[in-house]
Amino acid sequence: MKLAILGTGPGGYVAAIKAAQLGAQVTVIEETEVGGTCLNRGCIPSKALVTSAEVFAKAKELKEFGIELKGEIIPNLSRIVERKNKIVNTLVKGIKNLFKSWNITLKEGRGVLLSPHSIEVISKDGSKEIVAADNIIIATGSRPSHIPTFPMDGEKIISSDDALNLTDIPRTLLIVGAGAIGCEFACIYKKLGSDVTMVEMLPRAIATEDLEISELFEKELKKKKVKLYTHVQIEKIEIKSDGVHAFLSDGKEIITEKVLVSIGRMFNSDGIGLEAIGIQKGRRGEIIVNEKMETNIPHVYAIGDVIGGILLAHVASREGITAARNVMGSDEKIDYTVVPACIFTSPEIASVGLREYQAVEKGIKVKTGHFQFRALGKAHAMGEITGFVKIVADSDSDKILGAHIIGHHASDLIHEAALAIKNGLTIKDISGMIHAHPTLAEGIMEAAEDIYGEAIHVPKK
Repeated sequence: MKLAILGTGPGGYVAAIKAAQLGAQVTVIEETEVGGTCLNRGCIPSKALVTSAEVFAKAKELKEFGIELKGEIIPNLSRIVERKNKIVNTLVKGIKNLFKSWNITLKEGRGVLLSPHSIEVISKDGSKEIVAADNIIIATGSRPSHIPTFPMDGEKIISSDDALNLTDIPRTLLIVGAGAIGCEFACIYKKLGSDVTMVEMLPRAIATEDLEISELFEKELKKKKVKLYTHVQIEKIEIKSDGVHAFLSDGKEIITEKVLVSIGRMFNSDGIGLEAIGIQKGRRGEIIVNEKMETNIPHVYAIGDVIGGILLAHVASREGITAARNVMGSDEKIDYTVVPACIFTSPEIASVGLREYQAVEKGIKVKTGHFQFRALGKAHAMGEITGFVKIVADSDSDKILGAHIIGHHASDLIHEAALAIKNGLTIKDISGMIHAHPTLAEGIMEAAEDIYGEAIHVPKK
């Protein structure tokens, strides 16, 4: 069976390898670079910057850890970006090596669907060839959204892609949008020395998260002296000799060196031949699929950001595996009920399952447990006492409905709760399990215990 995959991001390349493992003859088509947005312009490069910023911030606190360093410590953004690029290149080579090991053919060029069984590949030199296939998987991803009224020039007014490749630390930076991406960059550049201001039209930063998580994160932004304006929009931007002037809907004017626009993403569904073969799209341009990742056209599947669902790399990978298995004869449906989400801010934020307000909106009677990081011995030893664990449970069944963590290594800790929700475990299952000491994971155990007022390290209420 011949399979052609358009796009090699975390959805496309994973689908390719899974299909090859199942016996398919796979060809992948990529216009830019293997790994897609996640590897080249998203998850991996941004986390490389996050790590460098964290190391620099920690280095400034060496005396608190009993370490004395003579001389000034300064960040070199060019070297930081150099390190980021090296990491990305290493991982890109890794994927290409995996393709070779599974006999997956890589075609470099722009792919356009001609029929449900053929894709035209246009190379950079203008040459064309046709890739024939029994089935096709579309995995073309997404790109940063642009505001038409903003004169995006990649220098003064930049996207998240541009922010990954700056060679000089902006003295002042205005970030439009206080969602996950905007807040990650706010933390990165604040640690590196920028004076950061954020503007958000919604009532709070990280508005998709549990209310208590957002409240603490906003307090941390204030501590870091990041200025946050909510319930406000930018009406106009002008580039002048003294910087970029942003005029807000509440009458404020902000003058800054650079403006980073982080207002979401748009789908790469245009210019790839969807209309020619009749593939249905939604009002936002997303490709419409069913639970099997099938489009309305037989033999054509779609996965990842381009279908407009949960725009996370690990979701795209799971969709890719589902599509690959179905291409090879299975009858598998995607399950989105348990999807951990992580935001690599300072402190980190991670969540899985229902927020408390979502459970209440569903008419579920809930009970919650909390545990502060500052009550953990390991957190004190690490010098990372900010944050808490919150667990939401069903009052009647005792089953865990959701977990929300803000604090050091939240992105790693969340998976215990995800596994618990996936397997229908109860609060007693978590609280009754011995957790190693000293660890941050003890916070999950004690948050579970707190639901019944049994947490050892919580004062009597």
